[in-house]
Amino acid sequence: MQILSQLWTDLSESFTATPPSVATMRMLAALALGGAIGFEREWHHKPAGLRTHMLIAVAASLFALIALELVDISRSEGAASGARSDIVRLIGAVTSGVAFLAAGTIITSGGRVRGLTTGASMWLAGAVGLACGTGRIGLGALATGITVTVLWVFRRLEERLESPAVRAMNEDADVPMTPDDEARHRHTPTDPMA
Repeated sequence: MQILSQLWTDLSESFTATPPSVATMRMLAALALGGAIGFEREWHHKPAGLRTHMLIAVAASLFALIALELVDISRSEGAASGARSDIVRLIGAVTSGVAFLAAGTIITSGGRVRGLTTGASMWLAGAVGLACGTGRIGLGALATGITVTVLWVFRRLEERLESPAVRAMNEDADVPMTPDDEARHRHTPTDPMA
């Protein structure tokens, strides 16, 4: 027990801008909200599900907390002018990093694009994590509520509006590609002028 007490004391001293209990709360909020978005993707057996969305949200929250700590350290050292631009750059880097991960879920096959919604939800989980990390948990919760509503409600609406021909094409697209199909797809030019 004494070791845990000492560890908490050491941890508390290392934070300057955000107390450890607040940082923990923000990261747990990011975990829960990212999980809410990821649950829908997991439920529908999409490539990036519960754990992926939770990890993205927590990582984004951590980056935001680190940025706040760096701004606080810069202020205490008298270098406040560059601190704000560092936060903006960090947010841009997190956004780009999550977009890179999200792009990995997007597949083009047979003239059909799949995975866009999962990619967008991953990107949004990153934004929710940033909101939580900066203390805007209400904003993150609002965005999560809107996102989950769009994912659940509009899925049902799309299913009802979908024509039988489109539905059949979607069912055919769910058949996994063989290694030969994948190789052929990689070597097929997508530009009609090529």
